[in-house]
Amino acid sequence: MRSRYSAFALGLGDYLWRTWHPRTRPERVALDDTDWVGLEILDVADGTERDQTGIVEFVAHYRDGRRRGRMRERSRFERRGGRWLYVDGEQRS
Repeated sequence: MRSRYSAFALGLGDYLWRTWHPRTRPERVALDDTDWVGLEILDVADGTERDQTGIVEFVAHYRDGRRRGRMRERSRFERRGGRWLYVDGEQRS
């Protein structure tokens, strides 16, 4: 999760695409000019070396011009070929 947040913050769309599960990933990742400024991990369920699935709930803070905001999501991950891949997420308020 932290590596995907960093990829968003750095504009690394290729990395985001590679770490997205093939079953759910888009054909390409479109990034905008949002300035991501912080990440808080709220909850983690499973996702250890022995697990095949995991869940991470987080709040990502951003700045868009003078406007500040936050995005809260509960993300699902699956292990595939020894790597954790993002499956999907449910945004929360």
